[in-house]
Amino acid sequence: MLHAVEQGVDWGSFSALERVSTGPGCAGAPFDAIVRAMGTSDSNSSRVIAVHRCVRHTFSKPSSRAISLLAGLGVEGDAHCGETVKHRSRVRADPTQPNLRQVHLIHSELIDQLQDQGFRVLPGTMGENITTRGLDLLSLPRGAVLRIGSRAAVEVTGLRNPCKQLDDYQQGLLAAVLDRSESGELIRKAGVMGVVLESGRVNNGDTVEVILPAEPHLPLERV
Repeated sequence: MLHAVEQGVDWGSFSALERVSTGPGCAGAPFDAIVRAMGTSDSNSSRVIAVHRCVRHTFSKPSSRAISLLAGLGVEGDAHCGETVKHRSRVRADPTQPNLRQVHLIHSELIDQLQDQGFRVLPGTMGENITTRGLDLLSLPRGAVLRIGSRAAVEVTGLRNPCKQLDDYQQGLLAAVLDRSESGELIRKAGVMGVVLESGRVNNGDTVEVILPAEPHLPLERV
């Protein structure tokens, strides 16, 4: 059963924009396909429940039935695909920087938590390319490799640094994806970033295998 339905979220309150599209040039997959992906797979396995891309720079990304990962570049047809930085703030700072944010992944458990707090978020709302389930992305060490499906591989480079666009979407969302450890260190919960090591197609329902780097393991930092 889809978690948000169990919690009584009124799906009718989500606009068509929030459900499947972010505007011209970013046609999305049918919303019921996302619901099926979230609700019917084995919850004990690490898997992909939704994939997203958009050729334009938009806050949210519409869902697709599949995306293609290109080695050294990112998601084919996505605004952040390329060897050098594509996020506009990084381009303004130094457009020659290597692109360590080719692929953005968010764990759907975070989406569950945000929905429970009353936020209007769905897979793709916060701009990720891949939404996972059953995988603790934030605890992965730097350099961990995610083998997704039969061919694609993504190396985790660091944490997404959430920005004020989250509050532009819905007030309070930025604070909701941040926390503090007992020692006072900032915890960023808005997913992880990675680079594509091996090209391949990623489909809804694909399994995700984690390959850990050699020890000592280094914790993720913002990239």
